[in-house]
Amino acid sequence: MREGMARIWTVASKELVDFVRDWRTLVALVLVPLLIFPLFFIALPLFMQGEMSELDQYYLDLEVQLADGDELPDALSQPFADHRLNQTVTTLDPNLSNLSDTGDDAVRIQNGEIHVILRLRSSQSNSTESWDYAILYDATQELSSEARSRVFNVIEAWEDDIINATLAESNLTREEALDPIHWDGDFGEANVATSAQIAGFALSMFIPMIVAIWTASSAIQPSVDLTAGERERGTMEALLCTPARRVELLYGKWLAVATVAAGSVLFQMLGLLIAVSFLLPADTFGVPELSVGAIASLLLSVVLFAVFVVAIELALAVRAHSVKEAGTVLGPVVLAFIVPAMFAQFVNLEGIEWWWFVAPVFNVCLAMREALLDITDLTHVALWLGSSLFYAIVAVTWAAKQFQREDLVESIS
Repeated sequence: MREGMARIWTVASKELVDFVRDWRTLVALVLVPLLIFPLFFIALPLFMQGEMSELDQYYLDLEVQLADGDELPDALSQPFADHRLNQTVTTLDPNLSNLSDTGDDAVRIQNGEIHVILRLRSSQSNSTESWDYAILYDATQELSSEARSRVFNVIEAWEDDIINATLAESNLTREEALDPIHWDGDFGEANVATSAQIAGFALSMFIPMIVAIWTASSAIQPSVDLTAGERERGTMEALLCTPARRVELLYGKWLAVATVAAGSVLFQMLGLLIAVSFLLPADTFGVPELSVGAIASLLLSVVLFAVFVVAIELALAVRAHSVKEAGTVLGPVVLAFIVPAMFAQFVNLEGIEWWWFVAPVFNVCLAMREALLDITDLTHVALWLGSSLFYAIVAVTWAAKQFQREDLVESIS
């Protein structure tokens, strides 16, 4: 028994060293996970903010079409200029069925002759002023969309002024008319949950699914490389000539892949938490306060899920006759883990039925959710722990059985 464990560890150590020596593995497992989320959540918003600031400096062409007899309201001229809109005033076509009817103006906007067109027509109501309007623009052109956004902002501000003037005639303030029932005090103080509890709840709604995606996808490349890859390189037969039994070789490879997949997931979670903590203030999104038991449950659920996923992917990869075939087979298999994990996010944990904690994939995802919410239910723990161990043993046994087949482990010649 001791010799067998030693051989398993030797195989796993050898495979891990090979992985570490490959700079591509270090990039994929360390640098990419640590950088991808900070870049996505931090650098991307900063880049988009810079692009928006650059777009805001453009002077854009606005054509205001007024119905016959109407004049451009004084409340619009200066705001249009302040928003860098070069305005021209023309007469509205009286034959239009409605103001949104683009007519011949569509071609002018698409050709870039004008960025945006504002159509205005006065109407009758009890308000101090009343107008009908439409804004014509091209959503596929950035400058046209930007011009539409500027015009819309001016229109909204103008509408607010008209509402305030109408209310003032009735001796009413905006708050009295539109907010007769209003909140008293600080809205945030009414929530009895702490920022740490809010953080745990928020993370519990997407961390399990992300872990499922990361674990399944991270294990594909090493699973293929240690099975079909070795067959193509011709190193599988040499490995079979060592004193280690086939099942020990399989366990060693399985341990190495599980370590690689788990390490990748941990680094990705770290990068995600760094990005989230940068974006959200500490008073609204804190660090989840988890008990020792909840932390242990979270880590154990991730490990058991990795054991289960890696065993299945190794068993499928060893059946493939080439790296290309293995990649083709394992690609769709990822969906078998992602779909249940996605549905598990919407399972109501209050009054949940026991069988959810024995269903494959659902069990570990729900275990992660309860751990992040610092919920300790010994019955649930026993169910998902026992079922996860059972699934892991079955998956590893099946993988070991595949590794015993001569036609699947011999090198391709």
